[in-house]
Amino acid sequence: MIRILLREVKEYKKASVATPLFMILEVLMEMMIPFLMASIIDDGVNAGDIGHIYKVGGVMVAAASIGLLAGIAGGRYGAKASAGLAKNLRETMFNHIQTFSFANIDKYSTAGLVTRLTTDVTNVQNAYQMTLRMFTRAPASLLCAMVMAFRINGRLSSVYLAAVVILGILLAVIMSHATRYFQQAFPKYDDMNASVQENVSAIRVVKAYVREEQETVKFRKASENIYRIFMKAEGNLVYNAPLMQLTVYSCILLISWMGAKMIVASELTTGELMSLLAYCMNILMSLMMLSMVFVMISMSMASIRRISEVLRESSDIENPKEPVYEVADGSIEFRHVDFVYRKDSESPVLKDINLKIRSGEVIGIIGGTGSAKTSLVNLISRLYDVTGGAVCVGGRNVREYDMETLRNQVSVVLQNNVLFSGTILDNLRWGNREATEEECREACRQACADEFIQRFPEGYETYIEQGGSNVSGGQRQRLCIARALLKKPKILILDDSTSAVDTATDAKIRKAFREEIPDTTKLIIAQRIGSVKDADRIIVMDEGCVDGFGTHEELLRENAIYREVYESQTNGGGDFDEKAGD
Repeated sequence: MIRILLREVKEYKKASVATPLFMILEVLMEMMIPFLMASIIDDGVNAGDIGHIYKVGGVMVAAASIGLLAGIAGGRYGAKASAGLAKNLRETMFNHIQTFSFANIDKYSTAGLVTRLTTDVTNVQNAYQMTLRMFTRAPASLLCAMVMAFRINGRLSSVYLAAVVILGILLAVIMSHATRYFQQAFPKYDDMNASVQENVSAIRVVKAYVREEQETVKFRKASENIYRIFMKAEGNLVYNAPLMQLTVYSCILLISWMGAKMIVASELTTGELMSLLAYCMNILMSLMMLSMVFVMISMSMASIRRISEVLRESSDIENPKEPVYEVADGSIEFRHVDFVYRKDSESPVLKDINLKIRSGEVIGIIGGTGSAKTSLVNLISRLYDVTGGAVCVGGRNVREYDMETLRNQVSVVLQNNVLFSGTILDNLRWGNREATEEECREACRQACADEFIQRFPEGYETYIEQGGSNVSGGQRQRLCIARALLKKPKILILDDSTSAVDTATDAKIRKAFREEIPDTTKLIIAQRIGSVKDADRIIVMDEGCVDGFGTHEELLRENAIYREVYESQTNGGGDFDEKAGD
């Protein structure tokens, strides 16, 4: 787990090595100062030797200056190494997530992935910086101060040793209790982020139904859960400072009392006593720094596990070793296809699907909600892999193709139309980044989008807000269709993508498809029979099975489901979720 993260240090290895070296140099310079101070008092002040005071004082200034520069360099390199690790970690995670199949994405919530990329990475960054700096400085300071103290007087220094052991045990107990709460806290961030994301993305619905108060209560509950967990953790950590203060002042009193007796007995000098007191503070403050490091590390361990979980997730859809880079045509074949979303599912989503679609055909796909229409078409561009059987495009199994090549030739307009922040041209060029403005306009004409774009004051330079919130549902659908057409695919899939446009516009779009892209295989998922009745053939889906496959006239004669819904719709509304007579 730690090894996975350390791989992301990459070009910041030098900074990661330089940081602890500079911190050790800073500690060595600091440890010299109490020793030199003792020399000034004993050999300079008490002896009245002003020259010795100047000489040793100059050495102290030099040591302090070197320590200062080393501390600055350590801080700078530590910040560079930790920020660089965080940058690389975010980039690696983001790039890794891009390789996920839909099945991999389904394992994580959007809020959970966002939290891992932000809060969790920040925790790791802070922990790494403290590890490079404090986790090097504190033990080095502790060890050097202890050695120097024992060098001055072993008997008095045994007080430090006892204090360190007792304090170390107490801090370890406190840390173990606090760590459990920190590990519980970060998954709660997912819940809070999910509440924020859901509220902001659906703010129009929230306001339309006057649900602000309920959303506020939901957010407050998620926020309070985090508050309670951190309060429990901090409730343990509050003992750190009092214990440290008690230990520090107890040691100072005990050493002062014992030291005074030893000075009277001429077993210790005043300068040595002052040095011991300075080393006492160094030792105990080093313990406090170590406790802070352990707190940060314990907080980050939960984040490290969550990040590693994403990085270890391997896509269940991979390129073959020798992929095919050319799709011959838009023919499609399903050979005894079975499909489930989860391996432990009791029943398949698609069952024994057998279909042959010729290149250039217009195929309608209809069926009730949950009949697996979308699942069927998702297999064509290999957004999911089949559980059994095979899907072929252009005469080859989709698993033989380079995935980028396949998906460039299978253009999908999904059920949930998504536009990105940027101009209309920026959004259209998602289909083809090299497309000229004239090509974009032609695609929009085919998708019946040009007519409303021309009415915008800025035309094709009109800025689209995130998610396309400043255009209507029908306009959003037509822009997404135009974007798909710019790919010039061999297969075009429209997944209920004209549901928000009027029937006249729907008919215009279908006519443009037939006339302008006759060689492209077109799969049109719809609820309205009017949207597919002119198709070459129509697939009727029912509970994951193909209930019928034929022309409009053939299905009216031979398929009870199709005939029933057709009569329902032509006699006064209804669709595949409303049976005739209901």
